Amino acid sequence: MTDNPVKLDSKAASQRLADVVKHTPLIYNSKLSEKYEAEIYLKREDLQIVRSYKLRGAYNMISQLTPEELSRGVVCASAGNHAQGVAFSCDKLGTKGVIFMPEITPRQKVKQTEMFGNGSVELVLVGDTFDDCLMEALAYTKEHNMTFIPPFDNYSIIEGQGTVGVEILEDLPGVEVVVMPIGGGGLAAGVGSYLKNENPAIQLIGVEPEGAPSMLKAFEHGGPITLPEINRFVDGASVKRVGNLTYDLCTKVLESMLLVAEGKICTTILKLYNEDAIVVEPAGALSVAVLDACKDKIKGKTVVCVISGGNNDIERMQEIKEKSLLYEGLKHYFIVRFPQRPGALKLFVNNVLGPHDDITRFEFIKKTNKENGPALVGIELTDRTDYNALVQRMKEFKFEIIELNNDKTLFEYLV
Repeated sequence: MTDNPVKLDSKAASQRLADVVKHTPLIYNSKLSEKYEAEIYLKREDLQIVRSYKLRGAYNMISQLTPEELSRGVVCASAGNHAQGVAFSCDKLGTKGVIFMPEITPRQKVKQTEMFGNGSVELVLVGDTFDDCLMEALAYTKEHNMTFIPPFDNYSIIEGQGTVGVEILEDLPGVEVVVMPIGGGGLAAGVGSYLKNENPAIQLIGVEPEGAPSMLKAFEHGGPITLPEINRFVDGASVKRVGNLTYDLCTKVLESMLLVAEGKICTTILKLYNEDAIVVEPAGALSVAVLDACKDKIKGKTVVCVISGGNNDIERMQEIKEKSLLYEGLKHYFIVRFPQRPGALKLFVNNVLGPHDDITRFEFIKKTNKENGPALVGIELTDRTDYNALVQRMKEFKFEIIELNNDKTLFEYLV
């Protein structure tokens, strides 16, 4: 690793946080280990006090403010997890916090932030995006002469997140590969810097959702750039622009940057829940979801996947299941125009659908002339290989169809 002019001392930060932050478990996962022919451990930051690693950086920074700075209070902007870390820190350190969150922040994260703040924080929901609420938060900070606690682009924050790496090395000195999710880059920069300084041979892999490849694009561009638009589904790892500090550090420590489809992330969330009873948020599933893409790199090695958080709103589970089914090729939507003859719907159910196919949605698109008009039909398969035969039977029985899964514009409009 190239020497960095600023010394990050995550070891000292770990001692600073010892009475506040939970030393989260590093758990061996036999199913993943067998599947990928490696020794795979999960670093369970979903079991942190605020159910994500974000508390580490927030407390590390706020705890080092002067008494005079603490008396004026702090401000942050966050989609959820950083907010909870700041709120907890404000309550613990006896300072006032004003927390700006996008209006679309899941209700569960808003309530959790209020709970951890315990009366010490004021929440302001503003804007449709993190970038919108960040602008409001910075203006408020300046107007009220308070201290801004950034979510990732600050050395004290990065140093605090690096304490995850301190714990990994304490618990598993022989670790060879560490896989980490990346949003703004604070976790990867902190953990990566600490681990590379301790053992340059450790391989570090960063992973982002396909819909928000901000660090990958920064790597390709030679510096941080602002993406014109991103998919915000993986809300804990979706930013339009990574930090300047985090980018500089990540370029020095990461061996590779990989992307994972949002549908694959959803499949991983469901598998972790059903097979291991682990509740993760979308960002928390990234490091496991990417294993298929790097299986050759990790084969035969000792690997740690950082599960970054578990703040998953139960109300999102139906959306997660839907995205997983679509990604796995098990859920398909069609516009079906039924033949103008008696018994067409009965024919469709009895002769077109396979014995294990299930209609999950059916509605006529037109309000009038329903009998002859097109219908929106959702069908769930038990095996993705059944799809071609299903389409072939529709054509054989003269059902006119539009396959919506293959038409992004129509899919987003109708489904």
